Amino acid sequence: MAEAGGTQTAIELAGVSKHYAGKAVVRGVDLSVRRGERMVLIGHNGAGKTTLMKLMLGLTHPSRGSVRVLDADPATAAAAQRRAIGYLPESVAFHGAMKGREVLAFYARLKGVPVRECAGILERVGLEQAAGRRVSTYSKGMRQRLGLAQAMLGQPRLLFLDEPTSGLDPTLRRQFYDLIDSLSLSGTTSLTSSHSLNEVEGRADRIAIMKNGVIVACGTLSALMRQAGLPIMVRLRIADGHTARVAEQLAPLGELRRVNDHGVELSCLGTTKMILFRRISELGEAVEDMDVMPPRLDDIYNHYMENAQPQ
Repeated sequence: MAEAGGTQTAIELAGVSKHYAGKAVVRGVDLSVRRGERMVLIGHNGAGKTTLMKLMLGLTHPSRGSVRVLDADPATAAAAQRRAIGYLPESVAFHGAMKGREVLAFYARLKGVPVRECAGILERVGLEQAAGRRVSTYSKGMRQRLGLAQAMLGQPRLLFLDEPTSGLDPTLRRQFYDLIDSLSLSGTTSLTSSHSLNEVEGRADRIAIMKNGVIVACGTLSALMRQAGLPIMVRLRIADGHTARVAEQLAPLGELRRVNDHGVELSCLGTTKMILFRRISELGEAVEDMDVMPPRLDDIYNHYMENAQPQ
């Protein structure tokens, strides 16, 4: 696991397993999330992401292992401790006859938060103009933002977000994650479960990959790339008449993928990339341009889904 110590850790799981009807849904999970960190949990449908989140919320008990959230067992935590946690489920459902501000006021009273805070939160999620409308008139994106608003009540220190952008268009997804990023800057820890790899790629401090109830890899994007041993792609635009010479000189440093009259494309491992870059710089004006394409998160994810054994 990563860091220990309650002062630095928002979530600490040790050897956590969960069985339903004799079937293991989560198996031996160790996970540590630092305070203020943006952790993203990715995996296939049925990987155990939602079950793991329910364990961290205290909605269900582990069959084995221990769960600590904000220095307490979430299943028995005091009310004040639970108020420091916000949760946005994958499917949000509000009473359609209620107005947006009424819904948020209802949840504020449940959470013991002054109702006067609701107006500022509705403005922050972009619903101030729609606060007086009935929820039945809201679009999917507006309902999702109202769900985030209720999760933000009381300025929680920890947010759990289960597939928070499911069904949203790309613009709304970006706006949603911009808001999560702003909360992170103010010190809020977030754990987001998602299977939308491209949208979380640049929105996480660390990523945990889950497969068949087990976390098979966890780290920063660059650390996961190194662990997976995936190559980077280098694409060069070559001056007329120099392609064959460039390809010949670079071939020992990587795998040539494509050579034509205008360029060379090759792949190399991260351990040799600096040697390759120095060799390219020595080619002078023969190389007119260069693009470097590291593996994307979906490449890393596919690698672990196909090859990785549980840790």
